[in-house]
Amino acid sequence: MKIYTKTGDKGNTSLIGGKRVPKYHNRIEAYGTIDELNSYMGLIRDLIDERKIKLIISEIQSKLMHASSVLATETEEAQKKYAKIIEKDINTLEKEIDRMNDELPPLTKFILPGGHKTVSHCHIARTICRRAERNIVYVADNDYVDDLVVKYVNRLSDYLFTLARYMSNKLKADEIEWIP
Repeated sequence: MKIYTKTGDKGNTSLIGGKRVPKYHNRIEAYGTIDELNSYMGLIRDLIDERKIKLIISEIQSKLMHASSVLATETEEAQKKYAKIIEKDINTLEKEIDRMNDELPPLTKFILPGGHKTVSHCHIARTICRRAERNIVYVADNDYVDDLVVKYVNRLSDYLFTLARYMSNKLKADEIEWIP
């Protein structure tokens, strides 16, 4: 199979189902941002040694691929074919957030991203995730998007914030409080 098709050379691409749209289409922007986030999740997985977190991140990456498929598909019927994000996946993120939070000091002030390279990468992924969420909500305001995709991406940004704090604690890095 060739990697290049030349079908996008004039600035258009296909959604699942064959509809041609401009590469700046809101669905392309949304799943492109999910792709960017997924790549960043791979980097974070490579930076972290904790096996449990590596497994969770691999699972997240799989769910992000499902989210991309949903976003690349316009109709509700077709999306159901790709919608492999379920409430249990959101519960998994919540349980992981709670598990990591149990090991952390209470958050009493806003913190600045940074303190260690791994922590900084978690914060960058969090901001990409927030952008993806904004893009997905925009699509959902105009077209059908499975509600669980929005919910999952929202919870994922919370997971990434908690992961940044968790890694900061594990790596004995300073959490830098924001002083207004």
